[in-house]
Amino acid sequence: MAKVKTNTWWMWLSLAFIIILLDQITKVLIVGNYRLGDSTYVTSFFNVVRAHNTGAAFSFLANAGGWQRWFFTGIGVAAAIFITYMLRAHAGQKLFSFALACILGGAIGNVIDRVLYGYVVDFMDFHWSFLAPIFHGGHFPAFNVADSAISIGAVCLIWDELRRVKKTS
Repeated sequence: MAKVKTNTWWMWLSLAFIIILLDQITKVLIVGNYRLGDSTYVTSFFNVVRAHNTGAAFSFLANAGGWQRWFFTGIGVAAAIFITYMLRAHAGQKLFSFALACILGGAIGNVIDRVLYGYVVDFMDFHWSFLAPIFHGGHFPAFNVADSAISIGAVCLIWDELRRVKKTS
């Protein structure tokens, strides 16, 4: 039983590693081929851009003076340690562990950016006119593979909890 649990744990860590790898490859491509603010039209609702986020989600605290770089790096490292512990303890819970692995990979991907650049590289720019009342010009804030993985993980955590609550009622 312990062997299966260990193998499962490594599978979740491998998923996190794949997310980190995909995230960093895409960011290296953006940094190598785009200058800050450059944009390429792809479809009527999607552009590839190069944006820098020195803050957290939706650029929260982006203009805080620089201390936020290390603050968010520390939060990311602490989250990665906690998530790794949780993955090891709950490796057999598939949806829960999938969610944690996605969040872990995303968190580490963004921590790498903060350490290397002092900001997170974002490049996916979705825009629709119905978003104009909420976001400038209808552009949802640019994001990256790590952000996508964190979002998928968060949705899966909620889904897992709803399934767990439904089973107990």
